[in-house]
Amino acid sequence: MREDSMKFFRFILMLVAVFCAPFFSRADTVDGIWAVVADKVITFAQVDEETRPAEATLRAQYAAQPDVLQEKYQAAMHDSLEMLVERALILHNYESGGYNKLPDSVVDGLVDDNIRTRFGDRVTMIKTLQAQGITLEQYRKELLDRYIEGGLRGLNVQKSIIISPYKVETYYNAHPDDFKVDDQVKLRMIVLNKTSPDDTNTLALAREIASKIKDGSSFTEMAGVYSQGSQQHQGGDWGWVERSVLRKELGDVAFSLNKGQISAPIDTPDSVYVMFVEDKTGAHTKPLADVRDDIEKTLKIQEQARLSKEWIDGLKKKTYIRYFNS
Repeated sequence: MREDSMKFFRFILMLVAVFCAPFFSRADTVDGIWAVVADKVITFAQVDEETRPAEATLRAQYAAQPDVLQEKYQAAMHDSLEMLVERALILHNYESGGYNKLPDSVVDGLVDDNIRTRFGDRVTMIKTLQAQGITLEQYRKELLDRYIEGGLRGLNVQKSIIISPYKVETYYNAHPDDFKVDDQVKLRMIVLNKTSPDDTNTLALAREIASKIKDGSSFTEMAGVYSQGSQQHQGGDWGWVERSVLRKELGDVAFSLNKGQISAPIDTPDSVYVMFVEDKTGAHTKPLADVRDDIEKTLKIQEQARLSKEWIDGLKKKTYIRYFNS
């Protein structure tokens, strides 16, 4: 688009937004312009659509706090708007930055991959898109835009990140409290659910199981057969846990056991538990070797955020952007 045509297009968009924006309250009534990025328009409907998944979560979480709900929802709308602005900036950079345009075969491959992973087959995809009022061409463009966005983010942000051992060690030394752990036990547990608070059969079964284990049966195998807990298929393995992870009556027993000791059945109103402490350790600070990978991931995320902001800020400086009603 020639520069004079671009200026005229922007002028028209500004007029429309300035005079019409006051009459737009929400995308489900009348759609309106929320922002213009170069020659791309971001509407209330687009922001509303991006915010919808978060809105459902927020309504469930803050149903009894309408003021907080409104505040959180407005923040989510703002985040969605900024995400759409960033996407528009990146796509404009792709279109005007001299990048080689992707062939149709790439888009075809994206669609085929998406059919397999999301829809299963093309017929289901077409029916789903029709139900959502989306054409195949719109869907293809959405996939391509997201592919381009991800590719340029990777090219401009992620590829240049290298975290040196010195940075990892510096972070570790500067955040000692992050790596402190309380007393821990390496725990296995058999969980037997009771049919009612008065159920005595489950307690009798737990005593029988504990007796077999003390006579030499494998705790892991018995847990795999009898336990009804979420770790049944892992032999009742809870790994290393702190006292705060467990219910008080369970934590008190677990941390009173010695390494290699099995508990007597612990009877509660809803379940009966048998525990085995494989190992114990006192409160300590995790050594650098154990947390090096986690620190590196944290530093990468921080550096990605910094480089992403720097890159997006650079795109904003050289691109026309106008917000309305934000």
